[in-house]
Amino acid sequence: MFRKTYDWVMGLAGSRHASKALAAVSFAESSFFPIPPDVMLAPMVLARPDRAFVYAGICTAASVLGGLLGYAIGFYLEPVGMWLLSVIGHADGKAAFEKWFADWGLWVILIKGATPIPYKLVTITAGLAQFSLITFIWASVLTRGFRFFAVAAILKYFGPAMLKEFEKRIALYGTLGIVALVGLVVALKMLT
Repeated sequence: MFRKTYDWVMGLAGSRHASKALAAVSFAESSFFPIPPDVMLAPMVLARPDRAFVYAGICTAASVLGGLLGYAIGFYLEPVGMWLLSVIGHADGKAAFEKWFADWGLWVILIKGATPIPYKLVTITAGLAQFSLITFIWASVLTRGFRFFAVAAILKYFGPAMLKEFEKRIALYGTLGIVALVGLVVALKMLT
């Protein structure tokens, strides 16, 4: 299963539609889609290290634009924003998120935007909390850019060695990835 998915993603990463697919996934992930763009970015950088920073730029721009959609959903379409939050496990979290933004504001965006925590959670709740749009935009550019350019740089300079190791033990790493993802979901559920 892991090998087929891996081969498919690596094939798409080297295709002529790779940049468009990366932009679409990055845009959608920031507002409603559950799969992070790193799933596309990593194999694309490994397939074309010479374009690593171009791909990171595409990811950053599309993610920030998608973040604006998430912000608009929270700001203008509160029922839709609340529904999306309930889908990702935070149905009753509006008051908590508003408090987060009131107490921490900018730091919520800077810290959560650079982590694997779903960015749509930040974008929608920033809109719900009516957080400053200008601050939201520049903080999103900074934090998402940091994340994607860091991933691209690591893979560009250390990727071939990492790729050989990954391909040798794809089933093991796939299983560990699923266990880590389940652990993260459980931890997030326990924290909320």
